[in-house]
Amino acid sequence: MPKDNPNTERYIAIARACLKAINDTAADKGSREEKIEAVYKAIDKAFQKEFADYRQSVAIMATVLERIASGDLNADQAADLAKKTLSQKPDSNSGQVH
Repeated sequence: MPKDNPNTERYIAIARACLKAINDTAADKGSREEKIEAVYKAIDKAFQKEFADYRQSVAIMATVLERIASGDLNADQAADLAKKTLSQKPDSNSGQVH
């Protein structure tokens, strides 16, 4: 994945969680199915963690768009709300909200 891709850090974090789960389960005495399930759970947990801020931001932006689309705001109010919301979008490199 190219370093300039905004999801590179997320991808790396998820990959590391997967590798850790594989390494952690390699020495376990559990069944193959239990080991696979542990890796799947690690993948899901890492994915959920990496995209939590993103999903929250998308939900906020959708709410703002619905408010603008309602027509209750004049053009200046709508533009101001849009600008404020865009300034709060997640940082594409860290997954954190500014």
